[in-house]
Amino acid sequence: MGRGKLLSKAAWSAVFLALTGCAATKEPYIVGAAGPWKQGYGLQNLQGIQLAIEEIDKAGGINGHQLRLISRDDEGDGTVAARIAQDFVATRSISAVIGHVNSSGMLSAAPVYDGHMPAIATSATSPDLSGISSWVFRIISSDSLNGIALANFASKFGQRSQTSVAVLYENNTYGRGLADSFRRSFHGDILSLDPINADLATAEPYIAYLKTRKPRIVFVAGRVASGLKILQEAKRQGFNPVFVGGDGWQGILTDTATAEGAYIGMSFTPEDPSPQARAFVAAFTRKFNTPPDAHAALAYDATKLVAQALKEKGADRRAIRDYLRSLNRETAYDGLTGPTYFEDTGDPVGIRFKVFRAHQGELTVAEAK
Repeated sequence: MGRGKLLSKAAWSAVFLALTGCAATKEPYIVGAAGPWKQGYGLQNLQGIQLAIEEIDKAGGINGHQLRLISRDDEGDGTVAARIAQDFVATRSISAVIGHVNSSGMLSAAPVYDGHMPAIATSATSPDLSGISSWVFRIISSDSLNGIALANFASKFGQRSQTSVAVLYENNTYGRGLADSFRRSFHGDILSLDPINADLATAEPYIAYLKTRKPRIVFVAGRVASGLKILQEAKRQGFNPVFVGGDGWQGILTDTATAEGAYIGMSFTPEDPSPQARAFVAAFTRKFNTPPDAHAALAYDATKLVAQALKEKGADRRAIRDYLRSLNRETAYDGLTGPTYFEDTGDPVGIRFKVFRAHQGELTVAEAK
């Protein structure tokens, strides 16, 4: 009996070593990622991806395969993004792409991926992406929906008497798309609709002009750099309408005093009280010494969703694409930004978007007054 037990233990040890040895020699799964990493919102995306991959690998990988990342900076430029997409497609070991991050990059890359590579955009919101390819998805809702949500929110200010809005928009794919959706959905008077440069040197003439129009609300479809200049100039000139921005304003709390009182539409906030969000915020802050914003959460979700597809279907590109298209309410990935499954257009089902108010350096779910 004693000898039999010893042999049994030895046999089990041999089996265990064989299995772990096989697991150790499994080829890693490889994904690509592209975005404007030198920009604040791009860096948040990259860090969200890196955190997700670290967690996946620490938990044993995907069916014994470690997950590896090939990361490229597309500078938010369509020409560069298309060239990177071609490289990703030609690299047969890459199974899927997380990204691109912004609309101009994704719009240029999508035709390259069509028929060849599944790609999940993180924060690319242009309505022109809807249905652009059956191989392209996005984890954030389109500006067509986000603009409606923001317009409906803004329309509630001053309900008892018709309210008015002035619109400023960055003259790029993101700004034009969001402003157009807002304009078509706002219930009230639109006093002006003016383009601005993303890198505008000063907002002085815009604010001076808007003061003469006296809008109740100023809606800005742009990103943090232009947004801060507009808010700073408004405070300097004593101009105090209700300021509302889209998801491009997610990093605006870097200047707490300037951002105070502004309303911002986004998919996630680090103040989210859910256990899943608290764990994510703690892990992200510990790793990168800064809190995550919605860009990080969206990229984290996209990475975990790709990992789920790899777990179910392996490294085959078409099988991953088909799996993503097959998701439904029951099989959706339950992420930080909500359950994820897709319309035929590649857009996520539903408006994954709320409006928050900046107050004393924090964001809280807002109500129009």
